[in-house]
Amino acid sequence: MTTDQRLSTQAKSSQRLLSIDALRGLVILFMLLDHVRETFFLHRQVSDPMNIDTTEPALFFSRTLAHLCAPVFVLLTGLSAYLFAEKHQGKNDASAFLFKRGLILVLLEITLVNFAWTFQFPPTVIYLQVIWAIGVSMIALAALAWLPRSILFAVAVIIIAGHNLLDSLHVAQGSAMHGVWAILHDRGWIELSDTVRLRTSYPVLPWIGVIALGYCIGPWFSGTTPPEQRRRKLWLAGVGALLGFFALRLLNGYGDAHWTSYDSTTLTVMSFFNITKYPPSLLFLALTLGMGLLLLLSFERSRQRRWISVLAVFGAAPMFFYILHLYVLKVLYLACVAILGLNQGSFFGFDGVGMVWLTAVSLAVVLYWPVRWFAALKARRRDITWLKYF
Repeated sequence: MTTDQRLSTQAKSSQRLLSIDALRGLVILFMLLDHVRETFFLHRQVSDPMNIDTTEPALFFSRTLAHLCAPVFVLLTGLSAYLFAEKHQGKNDASAFLFKRGLILVLLEITLVNFAWTFQFPPTVIYLQVIWAIGVSMIALAALAWLPRSILFAVAVIIIAGHNLLDSLHVAQGSAMHGVWAILHDRGWIELSDTVRLRTSYPVLPWIGVIALGYCIGPWFSGTTPPEQRRRKLWLAGVGALLGFFALRLLNGYGDAHWTSYDSTTLTVMSFFNITKYPPSLLFLALTLGMGLLLLLSFERSRQRRWISVLAVFGAAPMFFYILHLYVLKVLYLACVAILGLNQGSFFGFDGVGMVWLTAVSLAVVLYWPVRWFAALKARRRDITWLKYF
């Protein structure tokens, strides 16, 4: 191989991996937007799926945009796990890493993350949200990764496509299986004691299917896979997922709650794209994962390396950003309450969605610098083991 060929291969590899971090960074910023909404627009809380009759289009769009976050992030977690296994000593190292990191994420969820949301110690409610779901999914993948790839792919598809068949299955509180089912599929409450209860905000079964799917597409991003072949597969998978979404949604049958035709075109469109996140329905995952795969393709093809690199900074230190932004938002909220008081009933809040967007953009600019510093530290100090978990 000539020097020019080697440099060309290295550039393609860099773009391939940079696109993954850039997509992760983009959805992290969408998550920031949604968490600003949850902090400063709590007086206009939205349901799941949203109530079209009471949700203004700007709020609906902002919330729907944030739907990309969890599915894309979990998919990329599975993909990154495959690349980790390829780079190191295979499935042994990958399984051990997945298991340990999964446990760490679960621990972070019930401690630092939960405290950031509630500022309550000792807690009376522990919310099991996205970090918990990712952690449990990683623990599950630590075992599932030993399956042959074809079988693992079948398991992923069966979970993603078939779990809505379980929607009508509920287990009464007090039953021995209530806690297990609340964790797996039926969002609910688990009473730990007279003073502490758990809220299973993110039932984990569908997310296990998504992380397994991400692991299955990992070979597309192997250094031995030609870029043209990877891009063709991303195109076919992304378009296929979106076509599947539109076909099933137009049938208005399986995969999510039915949509309704309104006199207003805007409301009809909102109803059509009003999909269920808790747990993520088949149509929710088809739409968001399809868009995510096409975004990944566009980032790999993009010549705008500067903006891709900026997004990749956020994606290179996701856990650090996640914890940092939660505490920044909480401190900002408490400062606003202390200085400006409660102006939305029992909350302090913005009057419009525009301020939510402005605040999110401003915070993204401010938080870029500490995240960039931590990402550089993480890349430079590979001898510090705990850094790789963030």
